[in-house]
Amino acid sequence: MRVRDGDDRPEPVDELSAAPRDKVRAHGNESNYLYGIEAGAPRVLRLLEERDIPVTVTAAALALERAPQLADVLVSAGHEVACHGYRWVHQFRMDEPQEREFIQSARDSIARHVGTRPVGWLSRYLHTPNTRRLLVEEGFLYHMDDYSGDTPFFDEVDMGDGTRKRMLILPYAVDTNDMKMWVAPSYTPKDWAQYVIDSIEWLAEEASSFGPRMLSVGLHLRIIGRPGRMGALKKVLDYVAARHDLWVATRRDIAKAYTEIHEALE
Repeated sequence: MRVRDGDDRPEPVDELSAAPRDKVRAHGNESNYLYGIEAGAPRVLRLLEERDIPVTVTAAALALERAPQLADVLVSAGHEVACHGYRWVHQFRMDEPQEREFIQSARDSIARHVGTRPVGWLSRYLHTPNTRRLLVEEGFLYHMDDYSGDTPFFDEVDMGDGTRKRMLILPYAVDTNDMKMWVAPSYTPKDWAQYVIDSIEWLAEEASSFGPRMLSVGLHLRIIGRPGRMGALKKVLDYVAARHDLWVATRRDIAKAYTEIHEALE
């Protein structure tokens, strides 16, 4: 959110200790997000390129419109771009026509800028009772707004006409997210890296007995891309590279693999 784009108030940032409710521009806040594009992105993407690791980038479409150079890099590196809305606003307040337009605008904008139609969606915090049906109708493959488990699953979506269609849910995670280094009570970078590694180890042990597990590690360029946190990311990636029982994949690839296996077993 920002006043420059017509919002009633700017986006609050705790570390800047100012969250004005008036309709004024928060220049420092805007520059904090810009840091992710200008400084964080090159660092993070370099580290991923060195290790040949593909990732899913959940992007607000307007952000890519305003940073076409980043869109070009994501395309050339082979990363997936999923929808994180058209703008960084709350969609749970939208009625159905507004939400449909919001989803269509995000999908079409990202398709124009990366050359591939996005197949995944992550809302800003909350979504509406209509969201999954709209995503099915607009051709999305998976939805990320779920925290209920460590494996993908299908949700039967009521299409409102007496029929039901499946939407693949790829659960997200908050505890392994780098946001835990941003909000209080926060992890130190070392604590965060160890927590992620501990999560991988536990799930890998479970997987050996009970079948595949999936772990999401959410990163924000303006957070993990700070010099004092990059070492924590490097530690996690080095740990992953040293194991031979892990598949590091984009959500699109996970979704396709899960769907193919599920259909083969039906």
